[in-house]
Amino acid sequence: MSEIHLIATAPMGLEAIVAREVRDLGYDQVTVENGRVTFVGDELAIARANLWLRTADRILVKMGQFKAVTFDELFEGTKALPWPDWIPEHAEFPVEGRSHKSQLSSVPACQGIVKKAIVESMKQRYQTEWFRETGARYVIEVALLNDVATLTLDTTGVGLHKRGYRKLVTEAPLKETMAAAMILLSRWQAERPLYDPFCGSGTIPIEAAMIGWNLAPGLRRTFAAEAWPVVPEALWAEAREEAFDLVRDDVPLEITGSDIDSKAIDVALAAAKAAGLAKELSLQVVPVAKAHPRSDYGCIITNPPYGERLGDSSEVEKVLRQLGGVTAHLPTWSTFILSPSKQLERYMGRPADKKRKLFNGRIECNLYQYFAPGGLYGWRKEEKKEPGSAAP
Repeated sequence: MSEIHLIATAPMGLEAIVAREVRDLGYDQVTVENGRVTFVGDELAIARANLWLRTADRILVKMGQFKAVTFDELFEGTKALPWPDWIPEHAEFPVEGRSHKSQLSSVPACQGIVKKAIVESMKQRYQTEWFRETGARYVIEVALLNDVATLTLDTTGVGLHKRGYRKLVTEAPLKETMAAAMILLSRWQAERPLYDPFCGSGTIPIEAAMIGWNLAPGLRRTFAAEAWPVVPEALWAEAREEAFDLVRDDVPLEITGSDIDSKAIDVALAAAKAAGLAKELSLQVVPVAKAHPRSDYGCIITNPPYGERLGDSSEVEKVLRQLGGVTAHLPTWSTFILSPSKQLERYMGRPADKKRKLFNGRIECNLYQYFAPGGLYGWRKEEKKEPGSAAP
């Protein structure tokens, strides 16, 4: 197998979590940058990273990086990269692009130059003047930042947040990758009860169950690179066999979700069933004011509705105050709330023990963290962790 430079793209604020996940897969040559984590692996790493990374957006092959302030430099730099080693003669290879703080600011022009350069490179290998592009899809991106061009191939296809279990969604659903990040940041452990009083379509409870059982999030879907000869079917089979071997479905789970919206709970139940977790989750129609977990201790992880969803700031304040009232009666529970509200601590009746800035889509939020006394959720360090068991 060959040494390949890979990029796991990440939502802003989650880079460190993605980097920890990558290291827990066994890849040590890791570099953290804004919006991405670069690491070194092989062809098998492409399959394993796509199957296991819970908080990354997608996995890219880094084909090359070079300075480009003219179209000639962009053309020659692109042409010099080993495209025919990856892209077969009949492949479809569209080019996407973006540019920021660079002299080559016209994205369509840059896309055209890159496409032309790749065609010229492939002409030399395949001895043909025309490429029909009827085969497997290889999405190429040219990203220009501060006059440096980075060329990548997308191995993932549909973003990694698409786990394959959700057929229906509610209004403004929380992305699966963000839900997984909230759970990992909470340091929740599978033997502890977990409750989401604003569960909506069930994303947090379902992701928690997958983490609790060490289910690789990509097991129920396919990826673009599965159609690539350079990543043989046998490697995907090996990666999936490893993932199935590491499932811990004998771990008892106490995970509950509730919501005032009965239609949302219907969607959540359908998603839980599709994920094979319907029997492991308790999903109920309950308004937050009547949410009363019965366990002596546990972890609340939730994403309360924003103004965009409720359409009324006074209603937002009302439900957040109700959440504060619920948590006030749960002093032995830890609470983690993702919210854009600047007044949340006031509604909760106390300052958060810790805050972390995260972006839910384009909405700037904080993850407000309230810790139970006694350190119930401290991470127990182990010499070696199984894939999927990352902790930030």
